[in-house]
Amino acid sequence: MDTSQAAGIAKWVTEAGLAGMTELELLHGFCDRLTAAGMPLARVNIVIDTLHPIHEGRVFRWRRDDQGNVDHVVEYGRTNVGGEATANWLRSTYYHLLTSGEDFLRRRIGPGHVEDFAVLEELRAEGQTDYLVLIHRFEAEGVIGEMDSFYSSWTTDVERGFTDEQLLLVRELASPLMLALKCASLARIAKTLVETYLGRDAGSLVLKGRIARGVTDRIQAVLWFSDLRGFTHITEAAAPEQIIPFLNDYSEAIISSICEAGGDVLKLIGDGTLAIFKEEDPSQACRCALRAEQLMRSRIGVLNRDRMAANLPVADAYLGLHIGEVFYGNIGSRDRLDFTVVGPAVNEVSRIAALCRSVERDVLVSSAFFSAASAGEQDCLVSVGRYALRGVSRPQELFTLDPTWTENGEAEQGLLNQVNPHG
Repeated sequence: MDTSQAAGIAKWVTEAGLAGMTELELLHGFCDRLTAAGMPLARVNIVIDTLHPIHEGRVFRWRRDDQGNVDHVVEYGRTNVGGEATANWLRSTYYHLLTSGEDFLRRRIGPGHVEDFAVLEELRAEGQTDYLVLIHRFEAEGVIGEMDSFYSSWTTDVERGFTDEQLLLVRELASPLMLALKCASLARIAKTLVETYLGRDAGSLVLKGRIARGVTDRIQAVLWFSDLRGFTHITEAAAPEQIIPFLNDYSEAIISSICEAGGDVLKLIGDGTLAIFKEEDPSQACRCALRAEQLMRSRIGVLNRDRMAANLPVADAYLGLHIGEVFYGNIGSRDRLDFTVVGPAVNEVSRIAALCRSVERDVLVSSAFFSAASAGEQDCLVSVGRYALRGVSRPQELFTLDPTWTENGEAEQGLLNQVNPHG
């Protein structure tokens, strides 16, 4: 590979990073260009820690002889929780570089060469002959969560291994690649963070630039407000270390149901959940909300059986549904904003949900929701009478799910099987 070819690859990876290519696109484009220029690469792995509520990081993989049977992206869990994952990490070449302070490690592979890391035996079995590992560390100001460096491994299967010139070239060209990968990773992390903390729709709007204070849309949406029945008593009676796992279990059942049915969760308030369902057709939004309710009941039922078997406290959810016009956007101070919904309809849905306790119903929906629902959904709802809501000027008729309908497996399953408009 001559100087002009190396400069061309460096130029490509810089422009690709600025263009917003993903980590995998950057890695594959980079390796394809290296091999086309004569670099005898056989396999490359890039390891990137990330900020994610479940995964600690990702491995991006390239193989020269890829026949479509390679997992190009592998997500791995926490390596600091003990067990086999921790043991493997502590024996890895990556951990060696992290703790030794070295920037690279090279091992020849095959007869007569030491195998002081477990991965070398695996590589020998694959026919690899040379192994190079690099670490690219970030300065303190560049650390994002636990992402403080990138690791990479580069192997060849040619008999003589890498030449000194080839090793030097890989090390030099890896730096602009890692810079481009850092840009791509930060973009992905930003998307993960805003969607995790704001919700899918709100997070998408924020990433598109909707961050100015007071910028809101006037929208009509179905509003969901749910709480856990008896949560206060449970927090007083249960052991303190049980409270967070308890909330996580029930939040998973509720939030996954909302998202699967096409809704967006905007806020978690202790054991309460505020969500919206936005559809051009109001009846479709009502249908999605009712489908989410049935998914939630089903999942909480399974959860309660599991928790009771483990002698853990259980709960049920009560839910208020309403439809109305709200302001949807950024509200707050110049330094601290919240992307949420506000308006009388939001207050009203929380009052409806609170009324569930006194009228002993798991679900209450407003007359506006009933009117917006299709005839099929209206058949599933029955009136429970007119009630005065605190802070609402006029009493209104409220509805609940028809007990005979919820006991009808066919009707309930029909709603559960409704197609998710966002799926």
